Amino acid sequence: DWRDGPDHADASWGSIHDLSYLKANIAGGEGFDWYYRTAEAEALQIRTPITDGAFGEPWVFRYKDLKNWWQEPHHNRTGGARDEAPTAWQPGSKPIWFTEIGCAAIDKGTNQPNKFLDPKSSESALPKYSNGGRDDLIQTQYLRAVRQFWEDPSNNPVSDVYGAEMVDAGRMFVWAWDARPYPFFPGDGSVWSDGENYARGHWLNGRSTSRTLAGVVSDICGSAGVTDVETDRLFGIVRGFTPAPGAGARASLQNLLLTYGADAIERDGKLVFRNRSVRSPQIVTLDDLASGEGASAIACTRAPEAEISGRVRLGFVEADADYEVRSVDAIFPDEASVGLAESEVPLTLTSGEARGVVDRWLSEARVARDMAAFALPPSSDLSAGDTVRIDVGDVHGTYRIDRVADGGLKQIEAVRVEAGIYDAAIPDGGSPGVGPVAAPLPVWAEVLDLPAAPGRSASEAPWVAASSRPWPGDVAVYSSRDGASWRLDDVVSRRAVMGQTLNDLAASAPGVWDRGAALNVRFLSGALSSVDEATLFAGGNSAVIHAPGTGPEVFQFRDADLVAPDTWALRKRLRGQQGTDALIAPTWPTGSTVILLDAALTELPLAAGLLEAPRRSRIGPADKPVDHAAFVEVTHQATGLALMPYRPAHLTARREADGSLSLTWIRRTRIDGDSWLLADVPLGETEERYLVQVSSAGALRREISVTAPLWTYSAADQAADGVGTAFTIEVAQISDRVGPGHKARIDING
Repeated sequence: DWRDGPDHADASWGSIHDLSYLKANIAGGEGFDWYYRTAEAEALQIRTPITDGAFGEPWVFRYKDLKNWWQEPHHNRTGGARDEAPTAWQPGSKPIWFTEIGCAAIDKGTNQPNKFLDPKSSESALPKYSNGGRDDLIQTQYLRAVRQFWEDPSNNPVSDVYGAEMVDAGRMFVWAWDARPYPFFPGDGSVWSDGENYARGHWLNGRSTSRTLAGVVSDICGSAGVTDVETDRLFGIVRGFTPAPGAGARASLQNLLLTYGADAIERDGKLVFRNRSVRSPQIVTLDDLASGEGASAIACTRAPEAEISGRVRLGFVEADADYEVRSVDAIFPDEASVGLAESEVPLTLTSGEARGVVDRWLSEARVARDMAAFALPPSSDLSAGDTVRIDVGDVHGTYRIDRVADGGLKQIEAVRVEAGIYDAAIPDGGSPGVGPVAAPLPVWAEVLDLPAAPGRSASEAPWVAASSRPWPGDVAVYSSRDGASWRLDDVVSRRAVMGQTLNDLAASAPGVWDRGAALNVRFLSGALSSVDEATLFAGGNSAVIHAPGTGPEVFQFRDADLVAPDTWALRKRLRGQQGTDALIAPTWPTGSTVILLDAALTELPLAAGLLEAPRRSRIGPADKPVDHAAFVEVTHQATGLALMPYRPAHLTARREADGSLSLTWIRRTRIDGDSWLLADVPLGETEERYLVQVSSAGALRREISVTAPLWTYSAADQAADGVGTAFTIEVAQISDRVGPGHKARIDING
């Protein structure tokens, strides 16, 4: 018969969640020791003892007194008269089975464990004096109390008839375990319409693996070698808790205590944990204050509003759904400040619990602006964590003691608290819903050679892009040389924006706007957006297009318009970016792959010396083995495109009077070449060298290496090579790591 507030008949127990309180009411309390004669008596908690003055058998009227009912003879009462002869019942002849025990996960559920909420049921009702909030802990504590009580031999005698306990602990059947799979029940309302009843119902699904806060705190302390702890007054339910790697006990405890509104207090060498509460505060009057040297009246201060955040935000993992990271905010309606205090906790909470946490934080912060300092005599038994009710002069209110300095007199520092902060109902929050069951399907994966660019390393290593619908969360990439032994290269955590073209893309000159027809691309997932030209020139909206057997061309697009579901029209393009002008295809055919170049791409490791070596990769869901059917296999050869020098620019040839041919060109660089402040772009290689090739009639006639961006093809050499008047000259800068880069070409006629 628990009530709200500090003045009800059972308040001295401190909390309805106290196991001792609950066990004391299994064979005690209402229905055992006393009862209410009328509704008015119940409202006022006027309790009448259960007695049997006529025959001295009060257990006859105690509906909770299983022990005496089981071990005593039964005498019928007819018209108030007790039969002298007992019935055929033989005391202690049969064990008792609990065919249904259970308690709804609702505020004050143990007041009436059989009550539940179901709008479709005529039996739907709140337990007495419940505020209707969700309370998973009361369900847990109920089951623990019942189990512990009947496992105690003093409560569960052994029968002389059949030689076993009165209550068969192996035959306690808990209501209810649902055969429907959690969290799809209650999360999938399209299949099961009663999912909304789950949060405050009797279901154990999704709750049976939770731990009590006291148990988790004890384990953390024990792991740190601290065993002298007290958690009897610490209440809370922990659905999931993952401390950060390397986090010590202090950091782990801080997350828990902050979230659940609890304190750790050192008392007489023992670490005491308990929830913040204002139940039964001790009254402090003027007569209780210490007098003598160093003593003073109560000093009250109030922190300025500037020191208090007007808005708080909590990041958490959402329970009863897909366990995604969520955040919840709280702000006072009259709040004018814009300060925001953010916290993230590695805890699994329901949305209602998270809302309750931020509401409590906000209320605590505002109320705790009021602080009091005073002194008590050494004989006072008050200590940190206790609550006091101060009635001294103009100071009236409830305060929690935060600090005690014991130097003869006890110098007390306290902050103001209010009962409503800690007694507020936990919002239900409703069922968050879950995503549909998704079987592991093969991912779409591409392994690419990409050119050097800001944000990407200039190495020979390839890159991987992966996407699928639905996305499995993480995608593992394994590699092998022989196809037998596989090594994990990396895990892709972000889905790439990948699609295929719906129309051909004709070639276009680099360095100028491609204003041709829109390139329509259907993407598997993701969204695009248009950018301004400044963002574009800074590298925005970069993508790569390629088709089987062709090198990738990097292009950029200024305009992106959604023209159909998942289909985007890309207009006003810059072609052959990042040195891929040599890779522009005459036509990119319909069905070519387009991949947005963003942080979703992952660089794969590549051992030195493995350029051009065939590489086999298996790519699939990270939570599946490498031989799972959801993995796809890709064969790839790294070409070192990021190390390949750009094609020289402005290759020109001039016929001299003596018949020789003078060639010049402009060197380009793949590294840091965008600054206008430099007289020349960085070399990007260990030395400047170029490969010059002369071809005629499809045959190579001359090949030479030069160290400057110019070369003269003498008339004598032309005659010796037999090139005539029509031939081709190609020039490429040479890398000491991958050899000649992309070639510039000029056709000579005459």
